[in-house]
Amino acid sequence: MKVMLVDDHALFREGLRYMMQQVPDVDEVIEAENYYDALLLGERYPELDLAVLDLHMPGCAGVNSIRFFHRRFPCIPIMVISAEDDRSVMERILNVGAMGYLCKTASVPVLLNAVKLVLSGEIYVPTQVMSPLSPLGSEPEEPQKIARDLRRRYTNEYGLTARQMGVLKHLANGLSNREISEAMGIAEGTVKIHISGLFHTLMVKSRLEAIRIAQQIGLVEADAHG
Repeated sequence: MKVMLVDDHALFREGLRYMMQQVPDVDEVIEAENYYDALLLGERYPELDLAVLDLHMPGCAGVNSIRFFHRRFPCIPIMVISAEDDRSVMERILNVGAMGYLCKTASVPVLLNAVKLVLSGEIYVPTQVMSPLSPLGSEPEEPQKIARDLRRRYTNEYGLTARQMGVLKHLANGLSNREISEAMGIAEGTVKIHISGLFHTLMVKSRLEAIRIAQQIGLVEADAHG
């Protein structure tokens, strides 16, 4: 897996890089120190498995810049990390396409868990966003529901991300994990994670089942396989 870290503080990036190297399957970490370089690296490496972006760095205009990055690179998952701990800011960041938000005061275990969650295709919702009361002031709002609602904003009607759809189409054409890796320019370990996510979303246990279900609901052509 290939991860990009973007922060204008070299010491903080170094700490992040060390932590990222503890995440299984992360075999390459690239870095940038400002938003403009992040955009250039996004163009150069569209196969990035994760972009970790600082909210306040040179060239970054906060929420609007995160929105722009997501629109320009919709297949690159974004996690924002910042010293900003305002709940409204966190909600806005998640609403414009980020798959997670982390405060720089978060512990290493929390950071690692959040990264693993996002790399698996899920949403990391910070505890600060978890409302103790619902909008009506009566019932607690479940973290899983918040995550599901956010995830629906950038998945198709069947709950699959653009990257998962790409993997699915290659599966339907009979490609192996290695061949999919080469075709999509992503690590073979990343392919395995996306396939696992596909199986979970489509509620299947094998490639053939996934292809059959995908054909039945029109996600791939009925004659794509074989």
